[in-house]
Amino acid sequence: MKTHVTIENLIVAYEDKPVLFDIDLTINRGQLIAIVGPNGAGKSTLIKAMINLVIKTTGHVFFDGKTYEDYKKNIAYVPQRNTVDWDFPTTVKDVVLMGRYHELKWYQKPSKTYISEARAALEKVGMLAFENRQISKLSGGQQQRVFLARALFTNASLYLMDEPFQGVDDQTEKAIIDVLRLLKQEKKTVLVVHHDLSTVSEYFDEVILINKRLIAHGNVKDVFTNENIAETFKGTKTRSKIDV
Repeated sequence: MKTHVTIENLIVAYEDKPVLFDIDLTINRGQLIAIVGPNGAGKSTLIKAMINLVIKTTGHVFFDGKTYEDYKKNIAYVPQRNTVDWDFPTTVKDVVLMGRYHELKWYQKPSKTYISEARAALEKVGMLAFENRQISKLSGGQQQRVFLARALFTNASLYLMDEPFQGVDDQTEKAIIDVLRLLKQEKKTVLVVHHDLSTVSEYFDEVILINKRLIAHGNVKDVFTNENIAETFKGTKTRSKIDV
């Protein structure tokens, strides 16, 4: 497999308090990868550091051998839903179109082709019927689907998703995993911060287990073991065992 992302000697600290220690990872193209660990383990920080949303203390991240600044148009980021201002006065369709505004000059309006592609992305997540609705009028699961549609609309090669399944209903969870599998079929690489241990083996090809440091990374069948999970969640009250 071809390497897509390389992380070297990554350390992140907040106010001199280290959050991630010496993370070294090689991520291959075309994989669905879960990032798993307890609260405060640095899962969200890892993907934010990859795209310069938090400052690295040390370390480097390369995408197909390029820096983030040279590769960012090929990356789609889906943040945690609770970090977004959903009261911003805009429609569902406009939220999706924002995913490619960087391709337009300041005076340009989205073309008919852009609008058609945005509507196609909404259709894939079952939200086309809501394209003209204000985002503040949507349920939590519907809002998450809109953000997923925006990520699809970017036509990126790398997708970074922070807890996309958190707080959604079963129908939305199925819609999300269907889209993730579609992205895999298209040879996209998808990293997902994930909290549900029971679905890791069902949903993902690989898993990254972290708790401020890298515990294990590899094929789910090989590294998603009770021993590695226990090490990852050591000292926490989180359920740290899977049924095998």
